[in-house]
Amino acid sequence: MRVGVLTGGGDCPGLNAVIRAVTKSLIHHGQCEVIGIEDGFAGLMHEQPRVRPLTWRDVSGILHTGGTLLGTSNSANPLRDEATTQLVARNVAAQGLDVLVVIGGDGTMSLAHGLHQRIGLPCVGVPKTIDNDIAFCERSFGFDTAVATATEGLRRMDSTAFSHHRVMIVETMGRHAGWIALESGLAAGADIILLPEIDFRLESVIERCRQRENDQRYTVICMGEGAKERGTDLTVRQVVQGSPDPVRLGGVAHVLRERLQPHLESEVRATVLGHLQRGGDPTPFDRVLATRFGHHAAQLLLQGIHGRMVTLQCGAITSVPMSDVAHVQRTIPLDDALLVTARDIGVCLGE
Repeated sequence: MRVGVLTGGGDCPGLNAVIRAVTKSLIHHGQCEVIGIEDGFAGLMHEQPRVRPLTWRDVSGILHTGGTLLGTSNSANPLRDEATTQLVARNVAAQGLDVLVVIGGDGTMSLAHGLHQRIGLPCVGVPKTIDNDIAFCERSFGFDTAVATATEGLRRMDSTAFSHHRVMIVETMGRHAGWIALESGLAAGADIILLPEIDFRLESVIERCRQRENDQRYTVICMGEGAKERGTDLTVRQVVQGSPDPVRLGGVAHVLRERLQPHLESEVRATVLGHLQRGGDPTPFDRVLATRFGHHAAQLLLQGIHGRMVTLQCGAITSVPMSDVAHVQRTIPLDDALLVTARDIGVCLGE
């Protein structure tokens, strides 16, 4: 069996751990050849495809490293037109690929499902996202690392906010799902947490900041990049035409700073953590989870099972139909236990 492996979408701590586990598991069981596809689906969208064999030695020593040794792309769309799709089909045939392991988020899963429908390419998916927003998956690798990074950033902002008696706004990633903001905000003891799932009232945020001006004399606000004030639109940084994920968010912290400053005596500062949350070595938790995901994906292939995405449910590694995941996002339920906890310990959610 000749197996192609690619990483799609944004980079994420733990990708190399998945590649390692898939490759070593397949080689260990024999009768398998693993081909790495470079730069996500883009590697199959050229007349000369960008591919290379992956041997046991190639994937040794990469478990703890961040990023992806294969490279990735969040703008390559193999379904953008018929000519591109047929080029991908020819390259798959020329490389003799029997099946494809795609490691990515909901957008990557949607493209893989589309390729299976259009050209009959069998695929197995491995969920990847620091946003933790893939449907039917309670925890994706990379999320724990991103939360740890965001938490450290918030704690550093806390000390400087305290010293200068400022309001410090820290913006995390998380377009339509605020899991990073919620968990890192709780872990860092943020005073206000603003999420994409709950449109905030500016008056509520002002009131909490004023209360703290007269008491603790500083405030730390953690907000997801998809958070927005009631009656306003998302803060869009960039639109990438032709991308399967064209909208890039970012900068809402600066918008909130401008809205807050006229109403407060304290100086308001804003910091966007951005791609700091994507980079660096994965935490031990993410290394283990990514390894378990990669191993399970290999087991599905060896059993001849395709069209499914590996997932974590109730603490167990299992799989779900890839079609169930395509075009679906996992957001924070409004009755989520973490939201209840935040409210009960006095965190302002801008409601």
